[in-house]
Order: sequence, then C-alpha cells, then structure tokens
Amino acid sequence: MTPPVSLVPSAPGRRPRTRGLLTGLAVALAAALVPTVGAVPAQAAPVLLSQGRPATASSTEGGAFPASAAVDGNTGTRWSSAFSDPQWLRVDLGSRATITGVTLRWEAAYARAFQIQTSDDGTAWTTIHSTTTGGGGTQTLTVTGSGRYVRMYGTQRATGYGYSLWEFQVFGEFGGGGPGDPVEPTDPRNPNLGPNTYVFDPATPTATIQNRLDTIFSQQETNQFGPQRYAVLFKPGTYTADVNLGFFTQVAGLGMSPDDVNLIGHVRAEAAWFGGNATQNFWRAAENLSVTLPAGTVVERWAVSQAAPYRRMHLRGGQNQIQLWDGYTGWSSGGLMADTRIDGLVVSGSQQQWYSRNSEFGNGWTGSVWNMVFQGVAGAPTPNFPNPSHTVIPTTPLVREKPFLYVDGTGEYRVFVPALRANSAGTSWYNKTPAGSSISLADFFIVRPGTSAATINNALAQGRHLLFTPGVHRVTEPIRVNRADTVVLGLGLATIQADNGTVAMRVADVDGVKVAGIMFEAGAVSSPVLMEVGPTGSAASHAANPTSLHDVFFRIGGPGVGRAATSLVVNSDHVIGDHMWLWRADHGDGVGWTVNTADTGLIVNGDNVTMYGLFVEHYQKYQTIWNGNGGRTYFYQNELPYDPPNQAAWMNGSTRGYAAYKVADSVTSHQAWGLGSYAYFNVDPSVVAERSFEVPNHPNVRFTNMVTVSLGGVGTINRMINNVGTTVNASNQVSYLTAYP
Repeated sequence: MTPPVSLVPSAPGRRPRTRGLLTGLAVALAAALVPTVGAVPAQAAPVLLSQGRPATASSTEGGAFPASAAVDGNTGTRWSSAFSDPQWLRVDLGSRATITGVTLRWEAAYARAFQIQTSDDGTAWTTIHSTTTGGGGTQTLTVTGSGRYVRMYGTQRATGYGYSLWEFQVFGEFGGGGPGDPVEPTDPRNPNLGPNTYVFDPATPTATIQNRLDTIFSQQETNQFGPQRYAVLFKPGTYTADVNLGFFTQVAGLGMSPDDVNLIGHVRAEAAWFGGNATQNFWRAAENLSVTLPAGTVVERWAVSQAAPYRRMHLRGGQNQIQLWDGYTGWSSGGLMADTRIDGLVVSGSQQQWYSRNSEFGNGWTGSVWNMVFQGVAGAPTPNFPNPSHTVIPTTPLVREKPFLYVDGTGEYRVFVPALRANSAGTSWYNKTPAGSSISLADFFIVRPGTSAATINNALAQGRHLLFTPGVHRVTEPIRVNRADTVVLGLGLATIQADNGTVAMRVADVDGVKVAGIMFEAGAVSSPVLMEVGPTGSAASHAANPTSLHDVFFRIGGPGVGRAATSLVVNSDHVIGDHMWLWRADHGDGVGWTVNTADTGLIVNGDNVTMYGLFVEHYQKYQTIWNGNGGRTYFYQNELPYDPPNQAAWMNGSTRGYAAYKVADSVTSHQAWGLGSYAYFNVDPSVVAERSFEVPNHPNVRFTNMVTVSLGGVGTINRMINNVGTTVNASNQVSYLTAYP
C-alpha cells in the first residue's frame, strides 16, 4: 500500500494504482457472477455455437415453454413440445459450421429415439447421430457434421408427455481449415456476431434493454481480468437507457452519424467499486452515438483511465457538462476523447493527464493536473504550459478516424472506413458529410472465439476483411495480414491471445491496413513480439495510404502469467497510431519482476511514423525505442516499472535504470509534444531512474512540454531529458520543462 496521498483534485499528488488492492474481491465477484451465456472457453477448442441463436420447433406445450428457452443458457427454462410423435427443435447458427459435439439436457420428459441432423438450407437434412435407446438426463454426444441448421428430431417419447429440453447445445467451429477451403459466408442483413453482442432496435422494450445493460454491468463492474467481453449496439433511433459501462464492455451506435442514435439517459463510467478512485477504470469504450441527459440532470460522468476511448460521441445540451473523474475526491488517469462533440463544458477534475483530438467543446474545458494535450480541438483552453499544464496544437497533420460498423437505410450491415484528413480540426461528422468508403459486411469474415489462426488466414488469403466478435481469441500461429487495405475490426474489446510463444499478428509492408478495437494478450510462453507491422527491413513508401492502428491495446500479465519481449514493433514507414496503451501489469495475477517479463513496449524502426495518444507503462527496459527518422508523437504517458527489486536489478550498463522514451543516437529528425513520465518504485523506493527521455542532441530533434513525477515521493527520477531537468523525489515530486533543446 502507498502512504496516504491527498486526493484534492488541485493537488498533484496521485495515489498510484496499488497492486493487489481489490484484486481478490474482483476475481471472486467475477467468478460468482459469470453467467453461462456467452462463456468463453479456456482453450482454442470447439466452442458453443448455439447460445442465443434463433430457435424454432415443431410445436410447444404452451407459451411458457418456447423453443428459445432451450438455447438461452438458463437451465431453469425449457422447451416442451406437444404430446405426440414426431417432434423437432431446430437452431439456426447463422452460418455454416463444422459440428463436433451436441449436449442435450433433458427434463423428465425425454426422447427414447431421436436423431441429430444438420442442414445448409433448413430443408434437406443429414443425420449425424441416431439412437433408439436414449436414457434422458444429460447426454453429451461426439458427432461429425456441418451445416447452418442443427436439429433434434424425436421419433419416440420415453413418457406420455412431449419432448422437453432444458438446454440444446451445439459445439464446433465456424469456417474451414486449409488454404483454399470454402470460407464461411457472412449474411450482411443477419450476421452472427456471437453470443456476447447484443443489438437493439427502437422496437426493443426499454425494460429489456435496461435489464441486459444491468446484467452486463453487474458482472463487469470489477471484472478486470476475466475472459468476458461484451458489445451493446443500438440501431438508428431514439432510446431511453442508463448505460453504466464496466470492464471490457463497448457501447456503440449503428448509424452513419452519432446523431442517428439518440440515447436519452446516460453513457457513463463510474468508480464507486474502487472508492471513487478511477485509476483502474480501464478497457471500456463509448462510440458513435449521441446522449441527451434526463430532464433536470446536467452532469455526465466519464471517470476513466487508460484504454477507455470516448470516440465519435455527441453529448447534447449546452447547459450540460461531462466530468472526467468521480466528481468528488477520487483520482483518475486517462484518457482519450476523439472526433467528439460536447455541446457544453468538459471538466477534467482530478485527471492527471488527458489527450483530446479533433473534437469540439461548445463551452470549453476547465481543469488541469500534469499533462493535458489538445490537438485540432475547437473550444480548447489557452496554451499556458505548465500553469496550467495545457498543450494546444491547432491542427492534426494527417489522421484517419477509426473504422466503424453501421447499418444502412436498407438494413444491411456495413463498415465505414473514414478517409485521411490533412491539417484538420474539429470532428469528421458534425455539420459535415464524412468522407471515406463503405464495405459490406458480406466482405468480412466474422471471427468468433475458437476459430483457429489457420481458418482466419484462409479467409484473409481469399480477400476477406476480419470482424472479431467479443471474446478471447487464442492463436498458436500468427494471423497474417498480407493484402493492402485490409480492415481488422474488433467488437467489445476483442482480445487476441498469443499462445505457445507465437507472434499474434504480422502485417505485411503494404498500403492502408487498418487494425482497430483489438487487444493483444501475452501467453505464458514468451513471445518475441505480439504484433509486427511490416517485416524487418521494410522500406516501401506509404505516404499516400498509410497503415493505421486505432484503439489497439497490449497486456502482459494480469489474468495470469504473460510474457513477451516486445509488445509492438513498427517496421513499415508512415504508420499512424491512433490511441494505444501498452501495459505490463502492475497488479492482478501472474505479476512480478521475474514473472510477467517484458523488455520493451514499442519499437519503431520505420520512418515518418506518427503516434497520437501513446500510453506505455511498466516495461523492464526502455519503454519506447524510436529508431526511425521523421517520427512524431502527440501526447505520451508513461509509468516506469513499479517493481525493480533493487538498483542492481535495474541497470543499463553503468546507467541507473532505463529511459521511458529512447530516440536512437542515429536519428536526425524527431518531434514530440506533451510527454509525462512517472516513477513509483514501491518494492525498493531507493531505486533511481537516471532520466525519463534520452535523445540525440540534434537541432531537428525537439521535445515540447514535458513533466516528470515521483508518485507520492516513492522513487527518484534524476533528470528530465538527457542531463537536463530537476530531480523529482520525496521532497520535490513534480518537475516541468517546456522545451528541449
């Protein structure tokens, strides 16, 4: 535990995210609250395909026993047929799948004789299991078959009643395996987005929507490290709902404009679970919808820290404000707001740092602690770093907004890919027609948990884009994105875990790949790198059509042991990073100096690479290494590793510790604005970091507006940049520098 630190928002004395605090409680609550609906398997094995899918039956005993009750994951509800033979129950998986197992959980009225059948069209059926000696109870069948539809066809009842199933579960895998195998088609009007994606339309009862939101939040409020992931999507229309977002939950509108979805209520993030302290409110997202606060309410709250984008949002009402903290005494450590319109006021409160890009604040911004950066923002405050610590950059030189899923006027699901914008300010959509291209979801392969990397690569080889559904997707070989302009989009903070020491994803040195809404997780066997953009030696110019990474996050440890030498290597030129958090866990399970080992977060070898909103924390050597020329970083947030056991364990040759941001000696041009680096050496407070920023002395290498902090005075950073800057330690906890050289 850290000694008590003042939590008065104006006092820059942050309470660090203390390892272990509430972790046990969070894990216990997550385990207790995990429903059977949408459970993610622990292995990359055949998965449950039928949960929540449309089901029909030959008959029902009555309205209390619908076909849907057999695929709802609730063993307290059931389907029951009329008292005659034959009868059937059918589930539509949404697309063709390989079927490897079926589990039937019978009520007392079971089948003596029945068949399991599959079909591609719901008309012609193939029998993959048959018995005349069924014994009821729970029957787990190993089968071999394929099809979109699976049914139980009962021909002889064991009792005088009908056929009655608590649950009918179908297991398998979507898609094929080898190169050239047929790729599972996607129905763009009725896509199978997996059991953890909930799509609402204006006809959905308000109570149904709210009950689902409350159920998800009750499970996810403290669930930092569980495998559960959720996406809640609203088709265009007006709704009344209170959306309180917990961990690994995304809420998004399905309109072309955020204003196509008007949610009367709240889209909020609170920190009550952690006593008002929002410094662990990670991994959640609000995107592409508008919010009208209830009558009499003027405050929306988005109390978050890293990896919690508030993107392409519209908070309506000039009288309203959005608070980026708990509104009382708790700290917060965010954050990102991008392509967003706030009609009223933004109040940052205790936010230690924040990056706002291409947004519009109708009544401005108030608040500052250490490092607030505004880029291309209408309504930004006056630049006056460090008092207050506002860095204001008028325009964004070149950016592409994040691709997003939407439903067009005909009911077809599509993905919109925004165009590049040069020297831009303000949003891409408010009082504007967004520029870009639209891709039918029919051109995407929908990846659900349990799909192998071989199947994914087969789909990519056949020209498909990828849409990852909410869940943990475990791979034992790299996902290879080789085609220019491929879109890889995740829903619900979909997570790709690298098992057996593999690289999780390799992107070729091609134009215009977009990777968005994905988290990369290290496995227990160390990977050399989790994601590689361009192979070693990449040299092609992508100035006209760069690859871009949007809301891409990395995690080493936390759910358990994770190891990777480097999280992200960028070898291609002209890559754009649009909000990334690379994190070696400082709390959770599988955490320790010799446990979740990870040298470096980010290595940039490509030239003319730009990072907007870059967060890199707790790696054991250099946090960021920049070897390419022409690099630019707009906003950088870093915490050095908490846990060096002693100074001897954390030495770079004869230098005490490693810098947070290292620009190679060979680099002749590099610029960065709005950088913060913090120390909290809680294992051995006598540990010293010699400097936070280490750069070559060259007139075209320039750093603007920097801050170093000794959090609570626990640990020392001797110099800010190279050999310049004031020491921060217990007696002097914060230091600023406006320019180097």
